[in-house]
Amino acid sequence: MNKRHSPWNLGATLYMPATRSDIPAVIMHGQIPGLRSLVICLEDAVSESDLPSALHNLEQLLRELNQVLQINGKADWPLVFIRPRHTEMGKWLTEHFDLSAIDGFVLPKFTLSSLPVWWEIMRDTHLCLMPTLETEEVFDVVQMRELATALVEHPCHKRIIALRIGGNDLMNVVSLRRPRHLTLYDSPMGYVIKMLVSVFAPRNFALTAPVCEHIDDHAVMAKELALDMAHGLVGKTAIHPGQIDIIERALMVTPGEHSDALRILNSTQAVFKSQGAMCEPATHRRWAAGILERARIYGLQNEHGPEGIRLMPMSQHN
Repeated sequence: MNKRHSPWNLGATLYMPATRSDIPAVIMHGQIPGLRSLVICLEDAVSESDLPSALHNLEQLLRELNQVLQINGKADWPLVFIRPRHTEMGKWLTEHFDLSAIDGFVLPKFTLSSLPVWWEIMRDTHLCLMPTLETEEVFDVVQMRELATALVEHPCHKRIIALRIGGNDLMNVVSLRRPRHLTLYDSPMGYVIKMLVSVFAPRNFALTAPVCEHIDDHAVMAKELALDMAHGLVGKTAIHPGQIDIIERALMVTPGEHSDALRILNSTQAVFKSQGAMCEPATHRRWAAGILERARIYGLQNEHGPEGIRLMPMSQHN
């Protein structure tokens, strides 16, 4: 997997129904400033009756993208993914459409039993994978452990950018909807996210955070984003362009975190005090490496204003 497909490059991943006519402008002309990744959705965001027009729209889009790709490449484009409705549609897309301009598929309702089917579809393509965990099995830690073990040993492992946590579908499994004035962490999803992190993160899988569907409540979203970051999630699903900047700011690193990370990775001391807290390189090294990668991509929070501080190339850390 190349650097373009680092999970930290996802940021706020905007879901757009495949029926929308402005997707070419969003991808090629930067119509939505700051967008790092988007998913062209053929699943829940498109009704059954609209599928023919959605597929026609996607075909037209791919034709435009591939024409530009042949001339200019796509270095400045956001990461672009397609979310098929199911495995049959995924197979049909790979057989009938030129997907050269697409980075990968978001795999809906992903389970251990669907893994062989999806891999058969995608094995001989260039496409990366973002499986979505959003079915009843996700609530079972034993089944998640079995899935994580299988993915580690499977050849698809190198093609997985991140695992996406499907919050709304998971809440639907238990007949709930996110409370309007509470974060997802105040619901059963708090347990689910903690469990998924504890199962998948030690096996070096990145996880992305579920969408916050309360678009206008920025206070709840900011609180939820702080918890997303505390759980080590690498990005968040967005359903409205107005959410992108909020997610981007949450992904920025504080100057204190950046300073600690640099000291941890460069210190010869086994333990030292920094900013009133203990730093122990032996146990904080992985955290520090992640902080520097986040800082390289998103920059540092500015304590004196809303704009962040972007690091110069010489300050990048690999």
